[in-house]
Amino acid sequence: MSRIVATFFYSGLLKPAPGTWGSLAALPAFFALHVLGGPILCLVAIPLVYALGHWATARETARVGIEDPGWIVIDEVAGQWVALLPLSIGAAQVGVGIGALWPGWIAAFVLFRLFDIWKPGPVGWADRRGDVTGVMLDDIFAGIMAAVGVVLLAVIAHGVILL
Repeated sequence: MSRIVATFFYSGLLKPAPGTWGSLAALPAFFALHVLGGPILCLVAIPLVYALGHWATARETARVGIEDPGWIVIDEVAGQWVALLPLSIGAAQVGVGIGALWPGWIAAFVLFRLFDIWKPGPVGWADRRGDVTGVMLDDIFAGIMAAVGVVLLAVIAHGVILL
């Protein structure tokens, strides 16, 4: 079970760039969460997937003896969902389907991958921890940075704050 969770239903086994595949797999899952329960379900799901991811990552890294294997992508899922959260909130506030905010989906995906790969500031600090918390936390920080970027881009595009 921990392998299924850690690889987010085996999307982390796709090559090349398993982290990108994991982030892509997170998109339809988040869409479904939003449709089923709006921003509230999305807000509840993020800490749940983080906790489940922490458990699965601890088990899998201990099993294989590697600190942060590339095929573990549940951390990308948690971070990508954080990056997408402003879209769920914004769609609910203005009363449109979340799919209508498609430019924001692209921005959230690109910004999250950028910060996850580049590892600026707190993302790099968490990554250098060298433990399971660091594996999970660097993507949460990348997601937060991407979410802020999504909001800023929405303000520029629409001239309003959606949060």
